[in-house]
Amino acid sequence: METARVLVAADKFKGSLTAVQVAERVTAGLRRVVPGVRVETLPVADGGDGTVAAAVAAGFERREARVTGPLGDPVTAAYALRGSTAVVEMAEASGLQHLPDGVFAPLTATTYGSGELLRAALEAGATTIVFGVGGSATTDGGAGMLAALGARFLDADGEPVGPGGGGLAELAEADLSGLDPRLKDVDLILASDVDNPLTGPKGAPEVYGRQKGASEEDIAVLDAALVHYASILGPETAALPGAGAAGGIGYGALVALGARFRPGIEVMLDVLGFAPALARATLVITGEGSLDEQTLHGKAPAGVAAAARQAGIEVVAVCGRLALSQEALSGAGIARAYTLAELEPDPAVSMAQAGPLLERAAESIARDFLS
Repeated sequence: METARVLVAADKFKGSLTAVQVAERVTAGLRRVVPGVRVETLPVADGGDGTVAAAVAAGFERREARVTGPLGDPVTAAYALRGSTAVVEMAEASGLQHLPDGVFAPLTATTYGSGELLRAALEAGATTIVFGVGGSATTDGGAGMLAALGARFLDADGEPVGPGGGGLAELAEADLSGLDPRLKDVDLILASDVDNPLTGPKGAPEVYGRQKGASEEDIAVLDAALVHYASILGPETAALPGAGAAGGIGYGALVALGARFRPGIEVMLDVLGFAPALARATLVITGEGSLDEQTLHGKAPAGVAAAARQAGIEVVAVCGRLALSQEALSGAGIARAYTLAELEPDPAVSMAQAGPLLERAAESIARDFLS
């Protein structure tokens, strides 16, 4: 019988384990049952938080920069660099993780730091930038990011408008002539699992504003401000898929930086070297904290499973909780899911004990698929 070769390509279990820790725990569980099994690990991400960590785990160099956080305070943000390719994660600079507990600023949170992080990548010599967008604290249409890269957004008196989406209501003139000239020579790939437009019922304020602390009134203000902003920069781009990603930073990248939109997991699998790793595998283990309806819409496990199915390689998944039927799993190319909730029904205990529970789940996979 051919020796099994397992590829562990899972995302993080949010709030419990990083993607790297998931891979370590799964490997430990497999080897407890089949000591000699060959395991290759490739932590994955879909462009949201954890994207830089996945790139570093795949051999990119971690770089840090001091940038402006979403509330205007300085924060330390990381990006990843290998040769002339950089992986920049907007959440590192402008993400919800930079907000103190319970503190939101839906109208004034800025993406300025994301622009500073892109500039740091330019200064490091990057000519291809994978810009992973997700997990943002902001809804400013990317205006802050563009300002950090040299754009000017002025009110009727010729003064800069205030930070955040709220300030865009006062926008009278957008001057993009000062944008960093190096951007013209860069391939900027907007990597996102979100294909929403900028505004309207499926737009950034309406769909994602509440999780950033926006009231119904704030959502109406932000939507109107972004409609006005887009009327000045280019209304056609506002309807494109991905324009609404990360509070509209997708729109800013598409309309002013010449970015091209690609599903985040597809980009990341390319960047991480998934295809050659897949070619070496006889079984793939993927997963994330919650396998649910959202997983099927461009999240990491769905992307991994789709690529593996195309290559004719069996896929199983690990997860904290499972909210998909076996039919839905099979439709996504996942033969079976192993959930921590089966081993520990109390969600709080399951999250606290995710590591040991995941090892037990991996032991079951080894018995079912490798023994």
